[in-house]
Amino acid sequence: MPFRILFLIAAPLAAAQQPCESLAQLKLNKVEVKSAVKDGPLCAVAAVARPTKDSEIRFEVWMPVENWNGRYQQFGNGGWAGGINTNNLKRAAGLGYAAAGTDDGHQGSGTDASWAVGHPEKLIDFGHRAVHVTSVHAKAVIAAFYGKPAAKHYFIGCSDGGREALMEAQRYPEDFDGIIAGAPANDWSNLFTAFVWNEQALLGEPESTIPVAKLPAIQAAVLKACDHLDGVADGLLEDPRACRFEPAALLCEKDETNACLTNAQLTALTKIYNGPANPRTGRQIHGGFAPGTEALPGTWNGWITTDPPQRAAHFAFGNSFYGQAVFEDPKWDFRKLDFDADVEFGWRKAGIHINSTNPDLRSFRANGGKLIQYHGWGDAAIPAVDSIQYYDNVLSFFARYPDARSRAAAPVQDFYRLF
Repeated sequence: MPFRILFLIAAPLAAAQQPCESLAQLKLNKVEVKSAVKDGPLCAVAAVARPTKDSEIRFEVWMPVENWNGRYQQFGNGGWAGGINTNNLKRAAGLGYAAAGTDDGHQGSGTDASWAVGHPEKLIDFGHRAVHVTSVHAKAVIAAFYGKPAAKHYFIGCSDGGREALMEAQRYPEDFDGIIAGAPANDWSNLFTAFVWNEQALLGEPESTIPVAKLPAIQAAVLKACDHLDGVADGLLEDPRACRFEPAALLCEKDETNACLTNAQLTALTKIYNGPANPRTGRQIHGGFAPGTEALPGTWNGWITTDPPQRAAHFAFGNSFYGQAVFEDPKWDFRKLDFDADVEFGWRKAGIHINSTNPDLRSFRANGGKLIQYHGWGDAAIPAVDSIQYYDNVLSFFARYPDARSRAAAPVQDFYRLF
């Protein structure tokens, strides 16, 4: 009779929750915990991750001391990031979530990328590494505090945060169970190319500038031409892609007024609608900005044109991308952008780290992930057609490359939806 040994494995006792202050001594790989402070019903941990010699990824984790719902929520950023929105963390923790956020590896304003000059690792941190590293270490902090890991992990972000959301689903499909991607700037390099295109259109010649006072006339002309297409005259375009508005209808017949546009202004407006194309190949670089909401608050006024016109947000973002992140030249002139060679270089230098356009979400689906994406037609920062294009690309990808790991895999709509 063979000799047998019976191993009795006792079930481990449930780990107890640790005092918040004790987390200041927590040891994590290439992470320095700066503080762990109990503030009323919340425990706030601040730390810095240094995965490379040039990385300085700040992140914070906020946790309810009592009544934790067992779930983790991480928040994305806006623009070029540069800070942590602790209001989001406090609000989420107040609702029972353990929550975290990061500055994406640098500090500064949302329209400034000067931190990228001479720091290629920081560009990678911003592109995708900071969010992933924060996810990994925040989960470790949470497990150390509560004595058990979170049962579910969620990510929510809009604009740059939406780009980060799609990046997580593409590059790090096991980080989160559920992801919400709002108005994602996922085609970053081409979108910012469109910003410079608009800057050239409006500022290339003094007479091309479109004053804010003319925006109501432009929107009114668009609605006159296209509002009826959906069968309801309600001042809204159900699908701006169906609108075939001709800007020439706004040409000033005599004296220039706020109710009409000059020839130079018409040319600029047409360029904004059409978007940039490669002058050598004719390939469309970016689809342009949809008509129909030009005069609504928070849309074209501020993003595309301002008084004075140099303050438009498009121009700040476009110049920061090419002048700082790509060419690293403080004297870079937007008028000189080559929409062929420079755009290609911009993608190879920065876009490969920042763009989250890969339609292959097979690993995310195989991991059981769920993705909700939303976008508004009136978005003057990131056109809604960008989200539609990405969603269509995902559908086409899955139709062409079924998931070999699951022959009975559910349709794309069962794990990914766009609103």
